[in-house]
Amino acid sequence: MSEDTTAGLVLVANAVEGSISVFRCADGALTRLSVAEGLTRCATFVVDARRDLVHAAVRGEPAGVVTLHLNRRTGTLTPRGRLDLPGDSPLAYVSLTREGTVLLGASYHGDHAFVAPVGEDGVGAPVSVVDHARSHAILPSPDGRHAYIASLGDDVIAQYAIGEDLRLTPLGPGPVAAPGGSGPRHLVLDADGTAVHVLTEFSGELLSYRRDPRSGLLTGPDTVAVVDPEGSMPRGALGEDPRENDAIWSADLHWGAGRRTLWASDRTRSTLTCVGVREDGTLTPPLTSAPTLPQPRGFDLSADGSRMVVAGEASTEVALYAVEGGELRLLDRAETGEGPNWVRFVEDPEA
Repeated sequence: MSEDTTAGLVLVANAVEGSISVFRCADGALTRLSVAEGLTRCATFVVDARRDLVHAAVRGEPAGVVTLHLNRRTGTLTPRGRLDLPGDSPLAYVSLTREGTVLLGASYHGDHAFVAPVGEDGVGAPVSVVDHARSHAILPSPDGRHAYIASLGDDVIAQYAIGEDLRLTPLGPGPVAAPGGSGPRHLVLDADGTAVHVLTEFSGELLSYRRDPRSGLLTGPDTVAVVDPEGSMPRGALGEDPRENDAIWSADLHWGAGRRTLWASDRTRSTLTCVGVREDGTLTPPLTSAPTLPQPRGFDLSADGSRMVVAGEASTEVALYAVEGGELRLLDRAETGEGPNWVRFVEDPEA
């Protein structure tokens, strides 16, 4: 990767020490450029590459969303603004839509999700809040008209229309079901908006829902086991520690090159699994599974799918891999901080 491209920057949140590390990814190596501190228990953030802004969720009393400006040359993150959230309800996931002018947030401990406006100096007060138990992720449709929430506690995918006034209105009959006890955690949408794929934390499955791009409604799901196809591991369960009985503990989900593959992580076995995506959008059984850093809670791939950076939350390192189809080749490991758990490449807004 060229040093001058924004795809060469990688941001990593280190929850235990409350910081975000900024790395340059070039020539098969990771070089740490800067560390932004004072971001208490930061466990998720989203990057607005068009405006060089990073919206980072922090814990505390109150919890909040801190907006920082990213200097592409030095990697420095400078505070720009802050939104305080009611009570101690930190966010587990944040995303952006409508060219960065709207932020969507999911609060796992607060059992809700919301939509809020974004200005030059940060995030404004939420306009619309909806309640779903253990809301773990929220993503918009490609056109910004709809939002989908993974409710780990209710075992559903909630589906909403986002109004011009940012009000959330339930679609059709409301949420679509996931298998009982599966724990929907993270989700991705395909580029044309015809499918939503969901990774379950407790059953280690990928749930594929078909989506009507016009109405936004989901149907399905079809299911592929990605963590334990042989059924040798016990399922995880809400409120239990999966490390005590070697149970399934899936975490993160991302597209591979050309959206022809999906990668999923599991923290118990510290593995990354690759699943193929057929032309019709259906998924293949797992193609490969590879070991990685301990407890890979977060990872990300570069825009072209050729590089992957993985954070092992039970370590203080991140690992850089070359992605060759469904295979991973280790290129570098770098110190980042305590409890690394969220990774994002900074995309080139001109690409």
